[in-house]
Amino acid sequence: MAEPARARPKITPETQHYWDGAKQGELRLQRCDSCAHAYFPPRPFCPKCGSREVSVFKASGKGTLYSYVINHRPLAAGFTEPYAIAVVELEEGPRMMSNILECPQTPEALELDMKLEVTFQTIDDNLTLPQFRPAKG
Repeated sequence: MAEPARARPKITPETQHYWDGAKQGELRLQRCDSCAHAYFPPRPFCPKCGSREVSVFKASGKGTLYSYVINHRPLAAGFTEPYAIAVVELEEGPRMMSNILECPQTPEALELDMKLEVTFQTIDDNLTLPQFRPAKG
């Protein structure tokens, strides 16, 4: 019997720019045109001041490991345990949940504040996921 597929995000008009960027190898965020607050997840208004005047921009893709938990339970379809469920603090300020790739999934390897960079994991022709790995260099 085939293993169940990984859960897929629901792409909406408000998040389309984010997913289109991922397919092109870009991490796209939004910034408020009124107060300059950069934020994630995507939404049509600024969570800080409420303005609907927002712009999309290409983020640096750099960040640090803010927090994580290592899952050892075989409950999530599409994942092989152990795997880290991480909160990455982006250079631009927002935090986002992700996975850490290309790194042992151990407390010794996953050091808080370690420098990370975005990488893109192609799931299929319709879905590319921004993920993170230890920064090179």
